[in-house]
Amino acid sequence: MNVLISPNAFKGTMSAQEAGGIIQDFLASKFPKVQSQLLPIADGGDGTCDLLTRNLGVEQRQAWSLDPYGRPISCTYGWDLHEEKAYIDVSEASGIAILGNEKKDPYIASTYGTGILVRDAVALGAKEIVLGLGGSATIDLGIGILANLGVIFLDENGRELTYFSPNFLSRIRHIQKSPNIPPVRFTCLCDVKNMFFGDNGAIPVFGPQKGLLDNHFQTYLASCEEVIAQVYKKQKKNFVDQPGFGAAGGIAVGLSAFFDTTIEFGASYFFKKVKIVEKVKWADVIITGEGRYDSQSAEGKACFELLQLALHQSKKVVLITSGIEKADEKFDQVLRLPDLDFSKQDFKESSRKNLITLLEREFLLDV
Repeated sequence: MNVLISPNAFKGTMSAQEAGGIIQDFLASKFPKVQSQLLPIADGGDGTCDLLTRNLGVEQRQAWSLDPYGRPISCTYGWDLHEEKAYIDVSEASGIAILGNEKKDPYIASTYGTGILVRDAVALGAKEIVLGLGGSATIDLGIGILANLGVIFLDENGRELTYFSPNFLSRIRHIQKSPNIPPVRFTCLCDVKNMFFGDNGAIPVFGPQKGLLDNHFQTYLASCEEVIAQVYKKQKKNFVDQPGFGAAGGIAVGLSAFFDTTIEFGASYFFKKVKIVEKVKWADVIITGEGRYDSQSAEGKACFELLQLALHQSKKVVLITSGIEKADEKFDQVLRLPDLDFSKQDFKESSRKNLITLLEREFLLDV
């Protein structure tokens, strides 16, 4: 029997690679005659570009950068010399997970550190930057990235603004462009289809996760509107909101003003790159999972998209998740993890133990 192990990340507790390794070790010990392949999956969420780097076998480069609050941090990204393409997760330098239990402050948090990584890749000769937008700590319209590529943001007195300073966005009054802006294009991978504006836009939906208070929504939105108007006016372009612009605090909004920018919904892009259809054909059983599979998962999340491929080929699919949502009815077996107490320091260790215990107690395989 062939088993394909393809979990998504269990957000906040285990990476897709780590969860998949636990499942593969369990199968090897409990069902030694089973042939398994481990192919962790992603859909644009944090870690997507890291998984692409590993699965595609391209070079993993290390570079120093700055975290969301401007502190030094060591980061990695993927570099494909042959295709002159870099794979960079926004979460590497500008991720909310970096902040841990620190207070989240979108008035200071910047994508400037991600811009440093982009600039590093451009110096290598990158013609395309693939950005995984998941897990960002910022709502800065990608201004921090642009600042590393020759776009200069000035205050009312014509002085360049200091990045990571409070209320940076609202103090932008003028924009200058360097004549040496690189001819690089961006492919932005995201796992949400939210527009930037509207009731389901970046501010009301994702703002609270990044520390924005409800009573600050309107003033922050007004600042964003002003900056968007300025950058598109600078480029003599008309701004047209589109699905995916709401991801990662509007990074694709800013990039689209100055660069050739494409938004891809991460699962489809990822699956095509790693040739997952061939893996599904090989498998008799597929094991997938994520932290909490719910009704939003059907909006293009990796587990849902993998389920569609499996159903098309009449393959058995096992889902590992938490919660009691009814959106998982088409899976052949659903293994439910217990809820975690995230206030405890050992919650990550508990998550790993819970996964092992769940597999030992409930996993079924007809061999």
